[in-house]
Amino acid sequence: MRNYILALTILFFACNATKPTAPLIPTSSTVKPVASFVTWDKKMVDIGKVKKGDKKSLFFEFTNTSKEDIQIDIVDACECTKIEFPRGVITPNGKGRLDVLFNSAEKDTSETIGINVVFKNTAPDGNPRIEVVEYKFDIEK
Repeated sequence: MRNYILALTILFFACNATKPTAPLIPTSSTVKPVASFVTWDKKMVDIGKVKKGDKKSLFFEFTNTSKEDIQIDIVDACECTKIEFPRGVITPNGKGRLDVLFNSAEKDTSETIGINVVFKNTAPDGNPRIEVVEYKFDIEK
């Protein structure tokens, strides 16, 4: 049930979130940097100009930079985005890949789409580990 609620929350924000106008900067000196969990080959892909109705393929590769086995639980994005992801365990220094297919059929404006990757692994504070990668496109008029 917890994963279901988390997935619905992520889906809502993936399709409805707005970007802040300025970066959020922690003001507390007690904030400790979080060790890298996974390292992405890229976190943003610009697929450029797209005609309405076009489909575009892209991918994101990552490396498990933690000292533990990791596994993806849920990958979530807007309805315009279909994602294939590794279902098994990825060992330390192992690699994984998200294969993404974007369908612009229902898009009328340019946009940035966030892809939320929720791991079965938890952070030291008990919260789920969530990574976000993005792609953007310009609708050709």
